[in-house]
Amino acid sequence: MAATRSSPLPVLIRDPAEWQAFCTARRAEGSLGFVPTMGALHEGHLSLCHRAAAENHSVVVSIFVNPTQFDDKKDLAAYPQVLDADMQKLAGAGVQAVFSPSYEALYPDGYRYRVSEDTVSRRYCGAHRPGHFDGVLTVVLKLLSLSAADAAYFGEKDYQQYMLVRDMAAAFFVQTKIVACPIVRESNGLAMSSRNERLSPADRAAAGAFYTIISGAPDAGAAIEQLAAAGFDPDYVEDVEDPVMGRRRRLAAIRFGGVRLIDNVPVPEGRRT
Repeated sequence: MAATRSSPLPVLIRDPAEWQAFCTARRAEGSLGFVPTMGALHEGHLSLCHRAAAENHSVVVSIFVNPTQFDDKKDLAAYPQVLDADMQKLAGAGVQAVFSPSYEALYPDGYRYRVSEDTVSRRYCGAHRPGHFDGVLTVVLKLLSLSAADAAYFGEKDYQQYMLVRDMAAAFFVQTKIVACPIVRESNGLAMSSRNERLSPADRAAAGAFYTIISGAPDAGAAIEQLAAAGFDPDYVEDVEDPVMGRRRRLAAIRFGGVRLIDNVPVPEGRRT
């Protein structure tokens, strides 16, 4: 949703102590919803903000491109940082404030202390991106601690990330409820992602087959074969049990057009794993 003249820009806060004070004041007025992002916002991100606004008195967002979760320095350098445009988008999404700190402010220890998980984080995306989830879990725990929000909203596109954050919050007795929100897709089925902007128009159109294949393949092995035949370079496709949610998801990652894309779909009952 675009900003209008009646939609003021959110307050921009850089200092962690100031952010804590702002969130504390908002919580005193009612429930606080929090949406952590790395910016380059699209309709998927905004759907999280709208969900948070519908369920809480106040909504706040973080925009921080987290260096500790990038295993590839070139990937970090290529990640779009468009704070002004993001602020305009958030003005129409019911967001009161944005936290966008420097690396030094958020990592005063220089990343000496970090959160690690030694099972799920080593599989799927973690097997292809060493150290990635250490960075994700560490920054998310910092952001949850600073905001102390009643609920934090995560998209299901990054389903492995969602599982790890949810289980970390439970393991460390974090009071914030971790809320999963449905994937928002482009018209061709491609899951919305900031990385999609790095695809050429032709590749972006062709990438819709990624979703079609993983949705229709009878099992993970067949999906890998079909993806390769369609011109994609699969990192993995696996059908994964999520005991907390009581369902199976087909998690997948490919490389296409110089960009790494991830997606997941429910595994229909009766499908082979």
